[in-house]
Formats: sequence, structure tokens, C-alpha cells
Amino acid sequence: MTTQKLPVLDRENLRSGAFLEAFKHVPGIEWWSEARIEDSMQAVLSERPQGEPVWLFAYGSLIWNPVFEFEASQPATLDGWQRSFCIRLVLARGTLEQPGRMLALEPGHRTAGVALRLRETDLEQERRMVWMREMVGGVYRPQWSPITLQDGSTAQAIIFIANRHSPLYEADASPDVIAPLIAKAQGGLGSNRDYVLQLDQALRQHGIEDDYITTLARRLTVDLAG
Repeated sequence: MTTQKLPVLDRENLRSGAFLEAFKHVPGIEWWSEARIEDSMQAVLSERPQGEPVWLFAYGSLIWNPVFEFEASQPATLDGWQRSFCIRLVLARGTLEQPGRMLALEPGHRTAGVALRLRETDLEQERRMVWMREMVGGVYRPQWSPITLQDGSTAQAIIFIANRHSPLYEADASPDVIAPLIAKAQGGLGSNRDYVLQLDQALRQHGIEDDYITTLARRLTVDLAG
């Protein structure tokens, strides 16, 4: 099994393009160019609601390791979408030979997460950090969607949903199917199992309940103990 080394996921490696460049060594996948990532970012920015702040809805590792800078955060809920490990993971925490699963959003009931508000003064720079991190393989579709903030107000936020046209998309993301895959997968950023357990811990620390993640983490904890 070949484990592709990856640069640390930090601001410098995102800014320099080192993180993006590392993905290009994995064959058989159409990784996005920096220009294509930029075009995607500008397309979403052009649809920004006029006069509204830019919120980003974090539901995975952006909760505990956002990398980009923001000026405010608060718990939020997103209706109509749910967490799903529906993206085949062939780098970072998986390999081509032993792929894991990556988190996305798919149509569903509701997702609780954390809303992060970007500063206007460095909006372009910080949004670029997000896009260079999330859009390497085009496995997400970024779009604006309404969220409800903890104070009861509503806002438009950028969300990253699963791109079901991606060759890395997997339709069956049920815990029974993905737990054995995640338990074995490991890559240049660590094990896939550790990601799930860290996500479960982060959600608990924020008072967020997600039965899907809880069930998956329990399965992986039992497997680890065994």
C-alpha cells in the first residue's frame, strides 16, 4: 500500500499551493487546478446576497481546525441537509488501494453545526484559504443556503454539499457499509478512524447531537477495542 505524504494542513501550505500540488501525484483523479478553484470561488461570490455578511457553515473539521480567520462564530442549524460520509477518500486519510470516506452534506432532515463569519477586510484572502482546502478534487458543490443562528436570527451561509457527479461519490454511506472501510483506511494526514472520533468529540464539545456520527463513532470504538 502506498501512502502519499502530504504537507501539513496550514495557512502557509494552502497559500503557497503546496497542499494542492501534493494531490496531483495521485493518478487517475482529475484534481482541480488553482485557476479552476479560483473560478469556483468567484462564481459563488458573485451570488452573495447584497449587503449581507459572509457566513460559512462548518459541519466537519472546519469546526475544530478552520485554518482560515474569522471574526465571529455561533452554533447554527441547516435544514434540508444531513452529514454523510459519501466521498471516497484516496489521499490524506486513505489511499487508492485502501480508500476511506470523507464527510459531505446530502439531502436530509437537519444538520447542527457552527457558523463562522468572515471579516470584510480580508474576505478574499480567507475565502481563498477555504476553497484551496475544500475544492482540490471538486467533490463538493459550494452554494448559499439559509441557516438559523443560535440567537434565532437567520442568515445566508456558504455550504459545501456532495457533488454527486464526482467519480469519487459513493451512494451508500450507511454506518454498516462505511465503518469497516474507515477502520482500515490511513493516509498522509493520519487515520480515517481518528477523524471520525475527533469529529464526534468536537460535536459533543459544542453540544451537538448527530445520531449518524454517534453510531459510526461507536462502531469504530468497538472495532478499536476488539
